[in-house]
Amino acid sequence: MPVFTITGDVDPFLHVSMRQGEKIYCESDAMVMMESALDLKGKITGGIGAAIMRRFANGESFFQQHIEAVRGGGDCLLAPTLPGAMQVLDVGNQQYMLSDGAFVAATSGVELKVRTQSLGNALFAQSGGFFITETSGVGQVAVSGFGGISQLEVEPGRDIIIDNSHVVAWDSALRYEISVTTGGNSGFLSNLVNSQTSGEGMVLRFSGKGKVLICSRNSTSFQAWLLRQSAQ
Repeated sequence: MPVFTITGDVDPFLHVSMRQGEKIYCESDAMVMMESALDLKGKITGGIGAAIMRRFANGESFFQQHIEAVRGGGDCLLAPTLPGAMQVLDVGNQQYMLSDGAFVAATSGVELKVRTQSLGNALFAQSGGFFITETSGVGQVAVSGFGGISQLEVEPGRDIIIDNSHVVAWDSALRYEISVTTGGNSGFLSNLVNSQTSGEGMVLRFSGKGKVLICSRNSTSFQAWLLRQSAQ
């Protein structure tokens, strides 16, 4: 199986080492460098229907980059679109949900499935709506987050509430709910007003047992800041 290694301290690369015949796929434009024994092709992974659903789920390109070691073993370097940390997840016994823009690359034995989610979660989702990305199969998947990445452990009876824009990926065995408030039983309009006035925004409440990856920066807030600076 291809070997994923994160190299570099600040804005690291994903270093991938492959033996002849091995394959990976990655997000469009992720490839930075590859050795001449490797071939790169743009493909629609899983057919046009799956590509359209991935587009709605997390804004991915219709085409993904497929890299194969054709003429012998070789290495390549990949990088995510936004600056920040990466983490490699082992897929098999555990499967994961991926947030918007988190996917960087996966070994060929991993499939990214797009499935529907509940009406309540769909209405509150930051993007993607009724669709969400989940891994299946066996192998490794590399994810990225804007800024640094930390891992949180969710335990039964100790729910964790996280700002929607800081979630990178989570164990698919966890239960989650999306809300506009961290508080209790206020009405929808009251919760929405509180969310806007407090700057709290959308949050996800995780329960059960498993891990959640979070990133230190909020890409939505950063984009808004850039727009304000450019308008001055």
